[in-house]
Amino acid sequence: MELPRLGVVVVTMGNRPREVDELLASVAEQDAPPARIVIVGNGSPLPDFPGLPGELTVIENEENLGCPGGRNTGIARLREFGDIDVVVELDDDGLLVQEDVFRRIGDLFAADPKVGIVGFRIADEHGETARRHIPRLRAKDPMRRGPVTAFLGGGHAFAMPMLNRIGDWPAEFFFTHEETDLAWRALDDGWKILYEPELLLRHPKTSPARHAVYYRMTARNRVWLARRRLPALLVPVYLGVWILLTLARTRSKAGLKAWTAGFVEGVRAPCGRRRPMRWRTVFRMARLGRPPVI
Repeated sequence: MELPRLGVVVVTMGNRPREVDELLASVAEQDAPPARIVIVGNGSPLPDFPGLPGELTVIENEENLGCPGGRNTGIARLREFGDIDVVVELDDDGLLVQEDVFRRIGDLFAADPKVGIVGFRIADEHGETARRHIPRLRAKDPMRRGPVTAFLGGGHAFAMPMLNRIGDWPAEFFFTHEETDLAWRALDDGWKILYEPELLLRHPKTSPARHAVYYRMTARNRVWLARRRLPALLVPVYLGVWILLTLARTRSKAGLKAWTAGFVEGVRAPCGRRRPMRWRTVFRMARLGRPPVI
């Protein structure tokens, strides 16, 4: 069985030089080295990165394009080479703690051509996986592998043929929910999303609310996601559920104010092309345990 050729994309803003060096060292230690590595500086200059396996490309974007926009830059460069079958994307403050991650990824994609996305398990420095990092509802066991409807942005792998069919990241989202948009498009096109907990990315324990734009973009992008991808009947259901959850969970008045402004922005601002998923995709997601209203 011929294994696919892997390309790696790492996007960084230049503010984590030590973490990036450690991540790239863990990439270099893989027993199945990638064919190509692309490092994207998102609005920042980058140093040289000697000693890495495969062909190395360093790109410096003039401005910060957000996580999805930066990753699209790396994917575009890999696509130009024309010889990459699988794209592996890793957070710049992540770390591969096992040396067989890329070999396992190659085996998974080679075994099933309908696998479009493979999601990693993310654990903190104490080995714990946060509940929000388990891509299932009512999930207590982070070691349960299998088909899911979502994946983790910090560590994952894409089949390049899937990206060529459904398109890349929604760059206009900039931050938050870009993974859901891509996952829903993949499922609607018939691809499988596999959660494989044996693929471990160590990542420091953080809260997404540490970003100043978190509340506004979370609300805006949820509205955009519903407007772009959901059948019309499900749009008010989805948004209604998240309004109630937000009101129940948010303890910060400033955060709630920013969230409300983002929600209004999501309703008023153009969200891009509307292409709702088919109802059979809705039912497929429901069978997998997560209908697209939660």
